[in-house]
Amino acid sequence: QVQLVESGGGLVQAGGSLRLSCAASGRTFSTYTMGWFRQAPGKEREFVGLINRNRINILYSDSVKGRFTISKDNAKNTVYLQMNSLKPEDTAVYYCAVYGGLKDHREVAAYDYWGQGTQVTVSS
Repeated sequence: QVQLVESGGGLVQAGGSLRLSCAASGRTFSTYTMGWFRQAPGKEREFVGLINRNRINILYSDSVKGRFTISKDNAKNTVYLQMNSLKPEDTAVYYCAVYGGLKDHREVAAYDYWGQGTQVTVSS
């Protein structure tokens, strides 16, 4: 069982920045490929980005590419989502998750463990 706890969400003006953190339990964090998703009110949960366990392959959705950066600190059992140039359409609950490795990384069903989420609100 893996426990994930997100933090760092909040209210920010458009153009601002936030850094989200996701702390994981367990001794095998270095072997995890981690994903970030978000869910806006009335919408489906959508893929934001992924960092693989060796931190070499990092993928982003087109909507955040160039503005968001994912990093992973295996010594701290933590994955980060640095969000810059935020837009009102980035408003959502953000989740981190552990990728199961079998299905398409953009699918919610591909992930085995999820955090509780952290709210990000971007005002115009």
